[in-house]
Order: sequence, then C-alpha cells, then structure tokens
Amino acid sequence: MAREPRGRGRRDRDETPEFADRLVAINRVSKTVKGGKRFGFAALVVVGDQKGRVGFGKGKAKEVPEAIRKATEAAKRNMIRVPLREGRTLHHDMEGRHGAGKVVMRTAPEGTGIIAGGPMRAVFEMLGIKDVVSKSLGSQNPYNMIRATIDGLQKESSPRMVAQRRGKKVADVLNRGTAAPAAEAPAADAPAQA
Repeated sequence: MAREPRGRGRRDRDETPEFADRLVAINRVSKTVKGGKRFGFAALVVVGDQKGRVGFGKGKAKEVPEAIRKATEAAKRNMIRVPLREGRTLHHDMEGRHGAGKVVMRTAPEGTGIIAGGPMRAVFEMLGIKDVVSKSLGSQNPYNMIRATIDGLQKESSPRMVAQRRGKKVADVLNRGTAAPAAEAPAADAPAQA
C-alpha cells in the first residue's frame, strides 16, 4: 500500500513536463456589488507539447495563481494537433480570423526564426514551430489574436492529409505541382527558337 502513492506521484511528475505553458495576459477585473467592488483576476494561458499540439484557456479567480491554474487546465482540455513540415514550420501559408482579429501566417526557410507578435509568438513556441513569418492585421486584443491564430492553424493540412482526402498517394500530390511546370517549359521555349 505504501508503494502505490509513490508510484502515482512519479507518474504525475513524468506527465507534468509533457506540456509547457506560457502566460499570455493577466487582467484585473472588478465586480460591483452592494458593499463596493470585488476584485478578481483573469488569466490567458497557452499550453503545448512543442511537438505539434497546442491549446489555450482562460481562467478567473480571486487570486492570480488560482486563475493561472484554471486557465492551464482549460488549455489542456482544448488542445488541437497541427501537422508541421520537418517539425519546424508550416506546410503552407494561411489566414485565420476571429471577430475583428485577423492573422496571416507564412512558411519560412530554415534559420528564419519566429517572426510574430506577443500572443502569436506564444502559440508558435508552445506548438514547436521554429521558422514562421506572421502578421496580425486586426484586433490587438490578445484573446482575439490567439483565437484567430488557432483558427488558422486548424486549416493547416499536410500532403498526407490531402492525399488521403483525394484517395491518392502522397507522391502524386507532391509531384503534381513540380511536374506540371517542367512539362510546360519546353513547349514555351520551342516557339521562341523557331
């Protein structure tokens, strides 16, 4: 019986480093009641495993640590999986929207780094993206920016997913874009020589 709690504690310790979390925003909120005002805190947290899974959550409580804990738990419940190219960047460019928030995300060559503003940077770091270029064009509200970023990331599809959807092989999907221009190039050169 004494061994069981020790084993359970070890398992909990192994699970906690699985996810990294980043506090994006903390906001003091007040509620006006008959006797005056009651103050509380709202926290916005992004959680990820830095291997293609990410989620965000918000929590409210009377104390900051409790609000962060609630937000972290909510983020772990709402995680999404995003396919990454070579484990470092996106497969294709995309836009994300939420309310007045609009973000643009583009793939980037190796060594570019994360070019992104505050809340978006937190999402990319927790996701495990190493090279990306992004821009927020709408609302600067961190909640809307994160939701717009997550909306864009959900549209991400890998060549494997596209091939599966079309009922083809991955090679057919990948080679289709590169083979077509090569076939057209000699035809375009032929009239110029004649």
